[in-house]
Amino acid sequence: MRVLVVSHAHPSLSLGGAEVASYNLHKGLRACEGVDTHYLARVGAPTPRHGGTALMSMRQLGGEFLYYAEDYDHFLISNRATEEIERDFVRVLRDLKPDVVHFHHFIGLGLECLFAARDALPDATIVVTFHEYLSICHHHGQMVKTGAFKLCYRASPAECNGCFPDISPARFLARENFIKGILGLADHFVSPSQFLADRYQDWGLEPQRFSVIENGLDVASVAPPRTLPEPVAEEPAPRRSRFAYFGQLTPYKGADVLIDAVTRIPDSVWGEDSILLVYGGNLERQPQAYQDKFAKLVEAAGRRVRFCGAFQNHEMPNLMRSVDWVVMPSVWWENSPIVIQEAFFHGRPILSSNLGGMAEKITDEVDGLHFRSGSPEDLVDCMVRALTEPKLWDRLRAGIKQPLNHVDCAARHVELYQQLIAGRGMPMPEGRAATPMIA
Repeated sequence: MRVLVVSHAHPSLSLGGAEVASYNLHKGLRACEGVDTHYLARVGAPTPRHGGTALMSMRQLGGEFLYYAEDYDHFLISNRATEEIERDFVRVLRDLKPDVVHFHHFIGLGLECLFAARDALPDATIVVTFHEYLSICHHHGQMVKTGAFKLCYRASPAECNGCFPDISPARFLARENFIKGILGLADHFVSPSQFLADRYQDWGLEPQRFSVIENGLDVASVAPPRTLPEPVAEEPAPRRSRFAYFGQLTPYKGADVLIDAVTRIPDSVWGEDSILLVYGGNLERQPQAYQDKFAKLVEAAGRRVRFCGAFQNHEMPNLMRSVDWVVMPSVWWENSPIVIQEAFFHGRPILSSNLGGMAEKITDEVDGLHFRSGSPEDLVDCMVRALTEPKLWDRLRAGIKQPLNHVDCAARHVELYQQLIAGRGMPMPEGRAATPMIA
């Protein structure tokens, strides 16, 4: 079976959760017997383009190549450079002749690539993995109202026009029809969370065309629990008092809620041993009002918060060595953040907002604690429990289940591919020799 995994970016150039998930699938498929896997990732500025073709090789990595795409319409998730799709993207499809084309995203590439795959390979099986609500929501796929951080419970042309008054309901209806029409060419959809799948089904996609498969994690070693200092007579017993935030410093991620909560914890509870480690960046790219709010909160938090800057995924095992608790204060319906899998892989309980995929993946009082989204007061209660409740960390750590690894994830995908191929009445593809990388 030959599989082409298509991603909106390569993790060596853009290290986001969806990029990592798509690449982990590709790596997992390489470990599956009888599977010949290839990986195509979109690239754009500031990476320079190679000559007159959109295709760019990853010469150090066999079976992987880049596709340059910049002429992009964010509203329609559309690529205006259709002549390049017809010439270069279709060339990849016809040269490889994959049995399965798996789109792990199409942002930047454009939905036209999905249409091209169906047109060029009418007998191929096409699978789409969703990572957020971009097809439904023009507001960065967040399902959060513009102007105020209120969750959006229902997308419709009228509701969307309320968020974007300069775009008419008729245009939003046309957008919805266009996107649904292209998605209708796919054979199947994969969602890493049931919550996300339910949202797309409520939007109008058929439930029978969905499978829920968690993204696979590829981490080599487990970070042991942080070593606590030896107890000293007549001093407070050492405790699990190190909290960490991993993620971008955007309004949607709720880091401001977390820092606000830290400032509210009484000194008698916080003590001298507690600290919040913030691993994240891109604050300078956020709206000025948010930057100003964040700066005031940071000033109030003082020495309770330590900013450690952005991080790379390969650093996570080492960073986890100094962490007891991971906090996820997002104020939007996250799908399946990779931070959850990483924290659980290393045996760290999570304090999380009670929303979406976070509430689905983290079980309250079993492997973590939930707090009301956007409420620093409720988060204070959770953090106070973490600092004062005896054996809470040990109990929640014992409730953690190991996340799905990338090889097992790939095996589940291969099983799905086989079912889909059989369901279309196509002969089951036999093992094929690896195809040389497209130059």
